[in-house]
Amino acid sequence: MPNEMTATPPRPAVSASQYLRPIKRRTRDVEVLEALAVMIEQAGLKVGDKLPIETELAAKLKVGRSTVREALKVWENLGIVERRTSVGTILAMNIVPNSVHVPVVLQFEAEGLLRTQQVRRALEKEVVQLAAKNATEQDRTKIRDTLATLFEFVEKGIPWHQADANFHRAIYAASGNPLFEQLIEQVHSAFHQHYIEPFMDNSYGLPSIPLHKDLADAVVSGNSAAAVEAVERILDSTEQQTKLLLG
Repeated sequence: MPNEMTATPPRPAVSASQYLRPIKRRTRDVEVLEALAVMIEQAGLKVGDKLPIETELAAKLKVGRSTVREALKVWENLGIVERRTSVGTILAMNIVPNSVHVPVVLQFEAEGLLRTQQVRRALEKEVVQLAAKNATEQDRTKIRDTLATLFEFVEKGIPWHQADANFHRAIYAASGNPLFEQLIEQVHSAFHQHYIEPFMDNSYGLPSIPLHKDLADAVVSGNSAAAVEAVERILDSTEQQTKLLLG
């Protein structure tokens, strides 16, 4: 009698598309910033030096003036340049000299991110204290739900940055002061606008995700001191990752 082979049970139907990531399309303003970073390095420009006027930059790069303006706005938001109506665009930050293996534009972006993180730290510490004190039961439920979604996305390998933003917005709303949310959203706009490789990488900020549970638990339980400690550790993690990118 022939041996009967046991059939292998079929694998569960799971869509492979969950492992896909959005294709990162290079935009003209990203290319403009890369070109400007190289120009600044090669020309030896220092803090306080003036960049060529927008019309000259646009002509040399063969792009529209509006493209140059939007690109410079990204750097302005990160504190890399200052744009003064009567003077022009002034370099506000030197290139980091010790990162030969890191592209110049990434050095600028990383330094700018560190600046926005300093501002964010001051705001976040205050807002989590208020959230721990003022959160309603509805707020607590929202915080738990958004945390669960964040963890689910991370676990499944789904792009999670929007879920992270929703979690933090739930905490801002719990503070009871909408001005904090508006201010932090402005900082987030500068922080997230036009990430240049590798800042668009889905792994940026990932080491801090497990720490979010401590923050949620502290706010939900009304422990202001623990909430501040938790958010400090989250920000320490992201700042350390940014510094590593600087080499």
